Parts: sequence; C-alpha cells; structure tokens
Amino acid sequence: MAKQTRKPFSVLYPLPLTLATSQTAEKKNIITLAWISTVCADPLLISISIRSTRYSHELILDSKEFVLNVPTVDLIWEVDYCGFVSGRDVDKFELTHFTPLKAKIVKAPLIEECPINIECRVKQRVILGTHDLFISEVLFVHIDESVMSEKGEIDYTKLQPIIYIHHEYWSMGKKIGVYGFSRYVEKEKIK
Repeated sequence: MAKQTRKPFSVLYPLPLTLATSQTAEKKNIITLAWISTVCADPLLISISIRSTRYSHELILDSKEFVLNVPTVDLIWEVDYCGFVSGRDVDKFELTHFTPLKAKIVKAPLIEECPINIECRVKQRVILGTHDLFISEVLFVHIDESVMSEKGEIDYTKLQPIIYIHHEYWSMGKKIGVYGFSRYVEKEKIK
C-alpha cells in the first residue's frame, strides 16, 4: 500500500460535538466544541481545547468551570450557529431559544434541550499555542431518561449525537463491535 507523507495537519476525526456553557456574574455563553477528550478515569477528568481569542475562553478562565452539553442531530442549526458567532456580540441563548437550567454545583447553566449535561471544574490550564487545554474534573452528569436503555445506560442510538469530521457534521452509523470482542470472535467470522 502506497503512503503519502505530509506536513502536520488535523487528522484525528471523527469527534463528538458538544456545546460548552460558561457564565460569569455578568453573562452566560455557549461555544461549540469538538476538541474534547476523557483524559483520566479516577478522578474522572476531561479536556477541552479552546482558542485563547474566544469569548468562552475568557469566561471559563475567569470562572474555572463550565458545562459540556451533548446535542442531538435535530439541534444541528443551533450547534453550528453557536460555533459561528461570538457571545461578545449576541446572546446565544436568546437567539437559539435554548433553555438554561440551573446546574447542581457550577454556575454555568445546563442546556435543557441537550439530553446529556456534564458539570466540570477546571483543574489545570495548559497554554499550547493557538489553543489552551483545560483539564477539568467531572462533578455531575445529567442524563435525560429518554436516551437511556432499559438497563439504565446511555443508548447512543436514541441519543443521536452529532459527529464532527473536518468541517462536516455527521450522525452516528451502526455498531460494529464491543470492547474485547476480539478475544472471543475470530477475525474471519466478523465479515
């Protein structure tokens, strides 16, 4: 198989799209984020990466907290809008008609229309270049019962999250396996 060698560029896709809400005493805001990841299991830590020029960067840096909200495919217009305009100029809650809900611990609001909301507190900021990395502890997870399975777990086929692939939005495809299945199924039997 022939391979091409290129200069570095963003190639690690797909990524889940989220809406991060932040708030200070004066204003609340929403930013669309795809550069997120779980970075530690105990304590449960996630990272988000935000350009230092973004208004939400300023709010999160000031408050040291935020909420990650997981939107569904039916919210694609609102998700795109929140990533396209600045909260310095507009009230994104008002213009998207999102409903802010009080969080359990943090001041940043949950977005009611998003079935999963993750309250986070910043533990560390790492200045990288164009983006800063905020490593944050998960404090609470709110899950709408409409996206849960009979076993009480998140059913991602019901959730229908938005997937981001290099400037394009996608919905999830079908499940093709589960963690550890290769120990029990021969490769030839999965085709």
